[in-house]
Amino acid sequence: MAETKPIDWRITGVSFGNCNCSYGCPCQFEALPTHGHCQGFEVFRIGAGHFADVRLDGLHAALIYAWPGPIFKGGGAMQVIIDERADERQRQALATVLHGGDTAPAATHWWVFHAMSSTVHPTLDAPIAFEVDIEARTAKVSIPGILESTGQPIRSPATGDVHRVRIEIPNGIEFERAEIGSATTRARGKITLDLKDSYGQFNLLDHSGRGVVHAA
Repeated sequence: MAETKPIDWRITGVSFGNCNCSYGCPCQFEALPTHGHCQGFEVFRIGAGHFADVRLDGLHAALIYAWPGPIFKGGGAMQVIIDERADERQRQALATVLHGGDTAPAATHWWVFHAMSSTVHPTLDAPIAFEVDIEARTAKVSIPGILESTGQPIRSPATGDVHRVRIEIPNGIEFERAEIGSATTRARGKITLDLKDSYGQFNLLDHSGRGVVHAA
């Protein structure tokens, strides 16, 4: 049987996330999680995007995740949340992408998250309110009844002054450059979160079925 050619897709936009690790998120440095386990969430707004002929511009999506240990050891749980404004074709397209479908193996963090999750909760449709300023390291997220989150700059414990730091990963599967801040998140659903003043990530998003679209 001939192999089916993967569907062409690409998503560009802005993203914000929060996990339970320290501000230097060890995962970004191939180290073990700060507290031995990993849990958090990601939300993004698509500036321009397509999945074959399905346009995805302007839509939001989020995913919540948790692993009992490092991500690479598996056994995790994840749940995707799709903007309630999406029509059925857009919903299916985003659900496919966020579950690692039509993506080269290990090419995106979404593929990895799905591969390392033994529990994949049903996809939800919900209103997603999302504001982010990457340069300022501020964000606000509201998914009523599911998740509330805020992001802000890191402040020095010695002086109280705003501190700015970035992480750059030229060949990463999640981003090329991210501004790092502090974030607080509360989630109540299949996966619960109670995160306070932990790793906050603010970044541009540019993914395709072949992975992060890196600058030339």
